[in-house]
Amino acid sequence: MNDGGTSNRNRNDAVERDHRGKSAGDRDVESALQHRPRAHRRWGGRLFALGGFLVLASGLMLGTRGQYSQRQQVMTTAKQERDFVPNVRVATIEASPATVSLTLPGTTAAFAAANIFARATGYIAKRNVDIGDRVKAGDLLAQLAVPELDDQISQNEATLNQLKSARSQAEANRKLAEVTWGRDEPLLKRGWVTPQQGDVDLQTLKAREAAVDVAQHNVTAQENLVKQLHQNRDYASVIAPFEGVITQRNVDVGSLVQGDATSGTFMFEIMQENMMRVWVYVPQDAAFSVQAGIDAVVRVPELPTREFPGKVTRIADAQQSGTRTLLTEIDLQNSDGALRPGVYCTVELKIPRRTPSFLVPADAIIFNRDGMQVAVASNGKAEIRKLRVQRDLGTQLEVGAGVKAGERVILDPPVTLGDGSKVQPIPEAAAPDK
Repeated sequence: MNDGGTSNRNRNDAVERDHRGKSAGDRDVESALQHRPRAHRRWGGRLFALGGFLVLASGLMLGTRGQYSQRQQVMTTAKQERDFVPNVRVATIEASPATVSLTLPGTTAAFAAANIFARATGYIAKRNVDIGDRVKAGDLLAQLAVPELDDQISQNEATLNQLKSARSQAEANRKLAEVTWGRDEPLLKRGWVTPQQGDVDLQTLKAREAAVDVAQHNVTAQENLVKQLHQNRDYASVIAPFEGVITQRNVDVGSLVQGDATSGTFMFEIMQENMMRVWVYVPQDAAFSVQAGIDAVVRVPELPTREFPGKVTRIADAQQSGTRTLLTEIDLQNSDGALRPGVYCTVELKIPRRTPSFLVPADAIIFNRDGMQVAVASNGKAEIRKLRVQRDLGTQLEVGAGVKAGERVILDPPVTLGDGSKVQPIPEAAAPDK
């Protein structure tokens, strides 16, 4: 430590001696050389600050000028947008037709169909028809063999003859009583016949008359029984009730059938085919306009070249609660037998319109949170109207409120179009192609 301090003192003493040994002129030159870099640094800082200020000022001037130009451009654009009147294509609203064409699925059915049951008990002795055979009213379908019924008829006819003979005997006894009383009545008045004999003759006449009445009633009852048996015998001949086609056969020759009003044997099914009826179920939105007499056209997919015109003839007075539809029937002439019962078909109904409606092009619809709207061009301005849509027809919409016939709606309205915006309508026919 002492050696280090001694060395530092020696070094300082040497510097001081060196400084004392220099002249005054040398010291001035050295001082000047020491102060010269400080002056240069001071002027360089001032020049750098001046340059930065000039650059900043130039930037501020350029930014202000650009902002002013941009503002002028925005104001010019806003003025152009405010004064710009766009050309828009328009279409004229048309009223809907007086009738609504509604196509619905339907099913054909025979105008008349009957299930023929046996009314007499016996065996099938003859069968004249089979399925697909066309018959006329009164044609013999089958003949039954009913020997038991024939025996009953013979027995009851014999009983009827007996009762008629008894009636004749009762009438003869009555005539005898009438003669006896006619002879004894004047004798009784003269006293030549006793009163007892007169009473016997009178009462005998009354008894004979009553016996004749009983005999007559017996004959009448037996005649009715024989008539019923003959009617049952007539049921052994099964005949066609109307002109039609046999669609079902359940018996053959030799089959035993039971004749009963409630549980008789089901023998044949016959359907009338020269007149057909079509069943169609009309939905609730059109059911209130359906009425008898309106036109209908029936089409069958398997007969693409045929159309069957007809008219609504019957409608149900109540809608089905499960489907909310109204059963409607249409009568069709089918003289050539082209239609068959149970065929799927389509029915086009010409339903008269109860309330007016209008057709709006689908290109004019504006759909947003306010619902379906259109822009109507009126007096050079756009009017936004809300619609009440009834039916979607694809390229058109049928509406009930919001527009009127003859008004012009804007097609493909711009997004910026608002209520009261100025527009220049161009008819759709004159609009250039896209």
